[in-house]
Amino acid sequence: MKRVAVVGAGLSGLSAALHLTGAGHRVAVLERDSVPGGRSGVLEREGFRFDTGPVVFTMLDLLEEAFAAVGRTTSDYVTMKLLDPAYHTFFADGSSLLVRPGHELMREEIAAQCGPEDAEAFDRFVAWLKRLNDVELPHFIDANFSSPLSLLRSPRAALELVRLGAFGRLGAAVERRFDDERLHRVFSFQAMYAGLAPAQALALYAVITYMDSVKGVWFPEDGMHAVPRAMARAATDAGAEVRYGATVERVLRGADGAVTGVRLTDGEVVPADAVVVTADLPVAYERLLPDLRAPRVARKGRYSPSAVVWHLGVRGELPPHLGHHNIHFGRAWDEAFNDLLKRGVPMADPSRFVAVPTVTAPDAAPPGHHTLYVLEPVPNLQVGRIDWAVEGPKMRGRMLAFLQEAGYPTEIVTEELVTPADWAAQGMAAGTPFALAHTFPQTGPFRPRNVDRRAPGLVFAGSGTTPGVGIPMVLISGKLAAQRVEEL
Repeated sequence: MKRVAVVGAGLSGLSAALHLTGAGHRVAVLERDSVPGGRSGVLEREGFRFDTGPVVFTMLDLLEEAFAAVGRTTSDYVTMKLLDPAYHTFFADGSSLLVRPGHELMREEIAAQCGPEDAEAFDRFVAWLKRLNDVELPHFIDANFSSPLSLLRSPRAALELVRLGAFGRLGAAVERRFDDERLHRVFSFQAMYAGLAPAQALALYAVITYMDSVKGVWFPEDGMHAVPRAMARAATDAGAEVRYGATVERVLRGADGAVTGVRLTDGEVVPADAVVVTADLPVAYERLLPDLRAPRVARKGRYSPSAVVWHLGVRGELPPHLGHHNIHFGRAWDEAFNDLLKRGVPMADPSRFVAVPTVTAPDAAPPGHHTLYVLEPVPNLQVGRIDWAVEGPKMRGRMLAFLQEAGYPTEIVTEELVTPADWAAQGMAAGTPFALAHTFPQTGPFRPRNVDRRAPGLVFAGSGTTPGVGIPMVLISGKLAAQRVEEL
């Protein structure tokens, strides 16, 4: 049995805690805030409850796996609802499509809206996505890598990815399968989760499309923050200690470089045989490990685009054509990504995402009101040179005009605008909540590893390390971190 300190009670830290506790280790989770969640936070104001982090939950089986580590199930702690439709999507020509969960329901929608040829193409597309997922997940996502040579341990899987065209471009892989241009966007926008334009992303990232548009999108009955709360309760019930208001100041190491524990800002020392750190890697090294230089990819790597997120509590009813998750695609596509990724300016013709959680969780707002979560991708602080104190209010005005035109209620009761400057102040490198982009040199064994050999016993988890960004990936990262501790 090892004593393990987990720094941060976000999804990756709680996943690690559940897997470690289930394996019989003595775990202390140290969280600086007064509640669990980390980036999956919550804001309560004037009777409204806002989820401040990710709002799209996919791959429920990975959450089930974390609970199963301590002999529990997700339903013991939180009720998850499959959203149908997963998304309402809207296009500049005035048309719309529903993204429905599962193969058959989505096939019906495509047949009705796009025609029989694209419906048949969807059958072949799903078969391709499933094969990609079945090869990638066990061999290249849910796996620890010690070096790029680790790729050679699964040569057949690597050859199968080549055969499947996984190293081509995602945008092209989707475009050649479907005639309807709307489907090109519906099945490739997920590349943004990996921090890339669809035209640049490798086709292997179609696995995100599989997780999102085939396996389905879920929502907790009490809002997204119910998930980390549930995980924290399960960890505590299984014997882990979860401490709030416990800010870690430094990871402590002995003369041989091995970790010995952590020191809190109040001077308390928490001894540990292993320490799992979930902060963004550059920030983790700068603040918790100042005597160690961060890996080059963490210091010099390419970061994902950021986002402006506008939380609104509004009075009024939602029109019937809008749903829980709504994507409004702009007319421009490649040009918009050039604005975002190359020119470092706000998109001239933006696509926007709007979540209305009160469609599924009406108690998140007073009667007759809704909560809105409006997200527009913007350049990160590494690419853009934008004064967000000036640009933020301008973008708010543009977002408000968009919401009014799209039919959302806009009688604002309370609001909170979050810009890249705010993400940076929260400790997110390059002012983005989406960490390092998933370019090929920053993927799999080339991504910053979750161990640092200079500090035995130090393990990382979270979106900045293996396997990457998104709820499924950070849940896996916690599991992989637990495996690293087991190997010590």
